[in-house]
Amino acid sequence: MISLLVPIFQGELAPLGEGLQCSEHIPADALQVCDLAAPGSPSLAEALRKYARFRGSAGLDMRPIASTWSLEYLGMLLPPVVAAASLLQHVFPVAAAQTWVRLDDHGAPVGFHVQTLGESLQGAGTAERYAPLLTQHLAPLLGALSESTRVAPKILWGNVARHLEYLLDKGVELAGGARHIVQDRDWLLHSATWPAPPRVNPLYGRQLEVVQLHNNRPVPLKLHRQCCLCHLLPGEGYCGACPLAPQHRQRANQ
Repeated sequence: MISLLVPIFQGELAPLGEGLQCSEHIPADALQVCDLAAPGSPSLAEALRKYARFRGSAGLDMRPIASTWSLEYLGMLLPPVVAAASLLQHVFPVAAAQTWVRLDDHGAPVGFHVQTLGESLQGAGTAERYAPLLTQHLAPLLGALSESTRVAPKILWGNVARHLEYLLDKGVELAGGARHIVQDRDWLLHSATWPAPPRVNPLYGRQLEVVQLHNNRPVPLKLHRQCCLCHLLPGEGYCGACPLAPQHRQRANQ
């Protein structure tokens, strides 16, 4: 784990901090993310084909494959990058041209690599601290995924929002409600527009809330902003907070 992150990722959180490594030497089997994000990337197509076989899909509808693959990608990349950007106000150089990813035999991401630690941006705004991740890494990669598989961009950005919500809520908890992390969360997830391009916030989306009974007591449950389409894969069903799950659609319409 990058030493900067060790104080954050302690105990059961430790595995979340291992997804990003820093060394001058790039692993021989790593792919530069800008190659994956290039239009018509053969590397991305091959990774998705392997992943489709691994998930038992015939590959006729690649939308759930692309979405589920992106969830694994984001689950590996976002924890260390978001923890640094929000809790430490430190920016790792994770633009697509500065980041490498290792894929396993099934095409799934197993780790990311940068060559330098980046820089501290204490006091900088959310937009500046998150630009390398959002506009220089995820925007081109998710665009390539959408173009090659026809999965809607809102589904992919909804996957990003899903991870960010958990991580930023956890960050607020760990930092005792630190104001700058609350501001990051509000800007990233609850602002419909941004003052600079892309203007319309792709992470923003209506989030329904339903009520479930636990021990005969009503408990509110926030649903995900978008369905991830995982239920379209063989052997899978709707997740517990899917807005398209029949039981949730019924409650939301009551």
